[in-house]
Amino acid sequence: MATTRLDPIDRKILAELQADGRMTNVELAKRVGISAPPCLRRVRTLEEAGFIRGYHADVDPRELGFEVQVFANVGLQSQAEADLSAFEARCRDWPLVRECHMLNGEVDFILKCVAPDLSTFQRFLTEELTAAANVASVKTALVIRDAKDQPGVPFEVLEERLARDA
Repeated sequence: MATTRLDPIDRKILAELQADGRMTNVELAKRVGISAPPCLRRVRTLEEAGFIRGYHADVDPRELGFEVQVFANVGLQSQAEADLSAFEARCRDWPLVRECHMLNGEVDFILKCVAPDLSTFQRFLTEELTAAANVASVKTALVIRDAKDQPGVPFEVLEERLARDA
């Protein structure tokens, strides 16, 4: 398990940065109970090890005029690895596709898409997604509202599990 390489301070650093990636190193060090220089070294080590993939602002799509959010369930004709990889690469090229996840079961992929309006999404759906090579079926679900949108992992669950396994 990857978390065995992390001590409680590393996990606390990750939890704090996940909650607020903009805090200063001094504030982070204070929250995790160590001085600033070793805190910065730990953060850099966590970044280099791949535990921290990056930092970004949580932008509200609707505030920027992206009123439409849709989940598209995509079935492919072929599930050969080359075909799966080709579809994933195509998804990375489509700006409206914000997330692409390969699934196990009846659906091969689920895509999270955003668009400024329904006609823009419909044009993408008919001219690009359903017309793409190897796409056999697409079923869409329009998001009415978001009840929860929380990125990252639940550190409290991780800590409970580690305490139980100790």
